[in-house]
Amino acid sequence: MSDLLERLRGRGWRLTAQRRVVAEVLDGDHVHLTADEVHARAVERLPEISRATVYNTLGELVSLGEVLEVSTDRRAKRYDPNAHRPHHHLVCARCGAIRDVRPSGDPLADLPASERFGFTVSDVEVTYRGVCPECATA
Repeated sequence: MSDLLERLRGRGWRLTAQRRVVAEVLDGDHVHLTADEVHARAVERLPEISRATVYNTLGELVSLGEVLEVSTDRRAKRYDPNAHRPHHHLVCARCGAIRDVRPSGDPLADLPASERFGFTVSDVEVTYRGVCPECATA
């Protein structure tokens, strides 16, 4: 499980019923939901929660650095609560399933100085693509 709720409590972030539900929906490993998916799951727990509240809460969580915005397919943004542990993503090219992966090595070190074009590189995002076991057998 991610520690999103604990991190938010530690920051003193005011956990209204709506904010708590959004955080609970996002909490966990390999969670990469779209805003619409977050809203649909939040409504199951708190029927009166509005789409605008979900979008606003997601925006606040991203601004706080507690949730990452992930775009792996040039479509809807997805929200990843695994914001404080370095990782990359493994994406199924057929169904779009996303898993967090932590390969060994340092991808930043793999970029030679001659390929940095004078940039001071501070972050690396890697997306591995393939076919998940479920799609491979279908």
